[in-house]
Amino acid sequence: MAFSKKQLQKFADLIKIEISDEKLEKMNIDSVIEWLDKLQQIDTSGVQPMLNPSEHKLPLREDVVTESNMREQILANTPDTTGVSRGYFAVPKIMDEE
Repeated sequence: MAFSKKQLQKFADLIKIEISDEKLEKMNIDSVIEWLDKLQQIDTSGVQPMLNPSEHKLPLREDVVTESNMREQILANTPDTTGVSRGYFAVPKIMDEE
C-alpha cells in the first residue's frame, strides 16, 4: 500500500503538523503501514484486555487524623529564618530577572 506525496501531505494537514517536501520524500511510511497491518492480523481472541500494565495494587492505609497546625514546628527546621516571621520558607533565588 503505497501513499502518494499528496496523500501524505493531506495526512499531515489533518493532524496539524508541517512537513517539508524534502522530508516527505525521505519518509518510509509504507513500512510502518505494513507493520500495522501485520499487527492487525494477530489473533487476540483469547486475550483479556489489559487496563494497567502493572498488576500490583498500592497498599492502602487508614485515614487517621493527626496533629494539625504545626506551622511553628515546621518552620523551626528552616536554615534561613528570613521568612519565618511571615510564615513561609525563604529559599535561594535560582533565576535572574532580565
